Amino acid sequence: SGVLVVARTRLAAMKLAEAFRARETKKTYWALVKGVPPKREDKISTWLIKEPTPDGDRVRVAKHGEKGADHAVSYYRIVEQAAQTLSWLEMEPYTGRTHQLRVHAAHIGCPIIGDPKYFEADTNWDFPGGMQNRLHLHARRIVIPHPDKGFIDVTAPMPPHMRQSWNLIGFDDASAED
Repeated sequence: SGVLVVARTRLAAMKLAEAFRARETKKTYWALVKGVPPKREDKISTWLIKEPTPDGDRVRVAKHGEKGADHAVSYYRIVEQAAQTLSWLEMEPYTGRTHQLRVHAAHIGCPIIGDPKYFEADTNWDFPGGMQNRLHLHARRIVIPHPDKGFIDVTAPMPPHMRQSWNLIGFDDASAED
């Protein structure tokens, strides 16, 4: 869910593509994850590779130099946490690989709630009552260079299933502004 950028002309599409390629854009995501990451904020740097599975493609962490693997870098910070059970992360992908944030969250031991591909629920974890089993990853904000001057800064409201979870847990959106 969240922000979506669409170009209305071919020239605008070319400029947008170049801005993404040159990493002149800033994308911010909100995620609700199982557990608490090892650090309050950190950089996650791995190699990722896409593999076909019976349920469709799946991305996994690969070894450096593994054929077909691409380098992926993400940053995160803990906005709030509920005991040692759940954390609200603000995540920023530096690179733009398929499922990058989802794989990176799982890689640090904190898979995104409701993720059908990368959240492998164990028998010791119960889905919190009243919370929908839907992907809790939201493209909250994007800042991109304007073709003429300045920047375009767009923020998307949280989807209803995530709003419900935030209300249930007691997270406050104002915490993200700190």
